[in-house]
Amino acid sequence: MSRRHLQLLTRLVGTAFVLSAAVRPLVSFDAGEPLLLAVEQGVLPARWTAETPDCAHASPFLVHEYNSTFFILRQSGCTNFEKPFLYLIVGSKEALLIDTGAPGASVSPVIEELLRRGSQRREASPLPLLVLHSHGHSDHTAGDAQFSRMSGVRVVAGTPDAVATFFRIKDWPREIAQYDLGDRVVDIVPIPGHQQGSIALYDRRSGILLTGDTLYPGRLYVRDSRAFIDSVDRLVEFTATRDVVHVLGAHIENTRTPYLDYPEGTTFQPDEHSLELGRAHLLELQDALRHMSDHLQRRSFRDFTIWPVVQ
Repeated sequence: MSRRHLQLLTRLVGTAFVLSAAVRPLVSFDAGEPLLLAVEQGVLPARWTAETPDCAHASPFLVHEYNSTFFILRQSGCTNFEKPFLYLIVGSKEALLIDTGAPGASVSPVIEELLRRGSQRREASPLPLLVLHSHGHSDHTAGDAQFSRMSGVRVVAGTPDAVATFFRIKDWPREIAQYDLGDRVVDIVPIPGHQQGSIALYDRRSGILLTGDTLYPGRLYVRDSRAFIDSVDRLVEFTATRDVVHVLGAHIENTRTPYLDYPEGTTFQPDEHSLELGRAHLLELQDALRHMSDHLQRRSFRDFTIWPVVQ
């Protein structure tokens, strides 16, 4: 088919073509030649928890290779009931770790080993490491001290001042920053409301949006209603012009049964919800918040619960 015929067909259909493949090319004719934007695919596991509890033989961290440059780590409930998820994203010049885990286990040896293996594959020196936080609560920052003592590692505290200073954000929380890991740009979106230093990160290469404790299959604790509502609006606006393959948060608290969560303190969740959500969940959350306005109420939805915290 000629370019002219393809342009005509595009106008008739009223949309661009999206071709599904291992790497999806997005075709645009707005700037002359077609623009190809590659989204790297990956694989998520069917489950994150063993079918039976076995703390005697459980590793402190489960490491899942989504693809060769994106790793998902899940802290074992045997070490801490919060069971947070951590993320390691690898660029050509630097690696990025989001969160350092909860008390009870040390993730630094695991990250060092992953970076070492990566350097062996590339036949190069291990990459320097940047450590960020989805937010500043202790179940996401417990390993900071270990990384602060390591060479080649920079740790940015999970506070608005630290994040704004590092990324040169002048208008917190409305300004969105970008950071290049080397052939891999991530967007940093301030989303306070759960905690003042909360941020979301969007990895352009994989199309994955990391939302910390702001959106995940569980109890969405809201400490500042207005800031939380504004933050969700900001995420909806941000994602309106971007491919979102998965929305990945920092916990799983819901079961696979709709509207049902595990009680706080549960260490073993054999029938837990999948980790991944989608942009539709973000829109569902925004719609619910808009109907409640500033007077948020505890309300359960199929895959999460809005949970205002009385301060």
